[in-house]
Amino acid sequence: MRTDAVRGHLDGLLLAVLESGPLHGYAIIVAVQQRSGGVLDLRTGTTYPALNRLERLGLLRSSWESAGERRRRCYELTDAGRRSLTAERTAWQEFTTAIGSVLNPAASPGPAT
Repeated sequence: MRTDAVRGHLDGLLLAVLESGPLHGYAIIVAVQQRSGGVLDLRTGTTYPALNRLERLGLLRSSWESAGERRRRCYELTDAGRRSLTAERTAWQEFTTAIGSVLNPAASPGPAT
């Protein structure tokens, strides 16, 4: 899949994989890849800046945890992050409905009156 296809949806993807609980950065990348059946392969250079931005916005919080001799940062949703995820899902449904109506006009319900 084209890398630019994820643009505009990255925040929702990251928030969604954190919905079930905290994960460290690399585990987030793996979760997106697994959930997408291997189609989405996020780069660390894209993922970590996005996680930092979401944390600055108050949608995530992070903490350091030890894994053996290594330390890694774990991220989790805040209440604001959960609300934002709900809004992302609603926006995604509206977007896919609109695009589907254009790409498959025979399947669309017709113009609103």
